[in-house]
Amino acid sequence: MSAISLAPRALYEEVAELIRQRIFRRELEPGSWIDEVKLAQEYGISRTPLREALKVLAAEGLVTMKVRRGAYVTEVSERDLAEVYHLLALLESDAAAVVAERASDAEVKELQALHAELAGAVADRDRFFAVNERFHMRLLEIAGNRWRNQMVADLRKVMKLNRQHSLLKSGRVEESLAEHAAVMQALAARDAEGTRARMQEHFRNGLEAAA
Repeated sequence: MSAISLAPRALYEEVAELIRQRIFRRELEPGSWIDEVKLAQEYGISRTPLREALKVLAAEGLVTMKVRRGAYVTEVSERDLAEVYHLLALLESDAAAVVAERASDAEVKELQALHAELAGAVADRDRFFAVNERFHMRLLEIAGNRWRNQMVADLRKVMKLNRQHSLLKSGRVEESLAEHAAVMQALAARDAEGTRARMQEHFRNGLEAAA
């Protein structure tokens, strides 16, 4: 029996990821127009896969398509942020409560190790947020609801559009770490409702810093 040949990742998906990372790095600023001709030339591709990539990013909320004007990096309003944080608080606090109740001791230790790594990254803003995202996504994986995981992943992409502004708030990284410590303390104590409350507080404070 011959081996099955798997198709390589579609070109438009690779292009979408390249543009997505440029948006997250603020190389493409919120509100800025995306020059399709320039990008197509830069990547050495036709405009067809580029436009398909932009459709993917539009579906994620990172790009806004305007009739007869082209594609723009989405600008996040205060209302957008409030709505995103509200949903993340609901989804992730519920996941945290599930983890407090059901996670194995090994899984709790894994989260504690990630928290320790986070504490060691306070001086490096980019690394701090990379580890922070790993912590949150691992907690969701342990909670084990793939539909919730997908919703959170999409919402977090929109949240990243405003990330740099929240990082500039003096002391916010240290506050975030302290909030994580409170979550971990409740989680290690297997206090489901306490863990839920601490995670909701974490997102409330995050919204205040991001607004």
